[in-house]
Amino acid sequence: MRSILRKLILVPAVMAAATLATTSAMAEARVKVPFSFTVDGKNCPAGQYTVDRDARSNLVTLKGRDASQTFTWLLNPGDPGPKDANVVLRFGADGQKHTLQSIQYESLITRRLDKTNSAEHAYGRNSQGQ
Repeated sequence: MRSILRKLILVPAVMAAATLATTSAMAEARVKVPFSFTVDGKNCPAGQYTVDRDARSNLVTLKGRDASQTFTWLLNPGDPGPKDANVVLRFGADGQKHTLQSIQYESLITRRLDKTNSAEHAYGRNSQGQ
């Protein structure tokens, strides 16, 4: 009887932990940016960045590899389709200077993060690791 009772308690706990791990993994994407850029007037070097989404509060966070610079914005409904699983960073370019314009996370997008209208470049990665 004890063995059956343990299994009845243990199985839901393991399933809940697996679900939480899957949800957390889907809420993070890694993006490689091949040039330095500015965000909110701060310089960010070229390299790997992590984009995290907090689904509970619709926030997206951009973190550099060493996490010394972290930026967070509110996500709003965007133009992409509801099944869009991409994470895209859009940049404006003025000569050799690049400025982060927006972050798209699946079907959500940040407000315009810069104030200029210049050439656009987009770098992204599928949030499911593809």
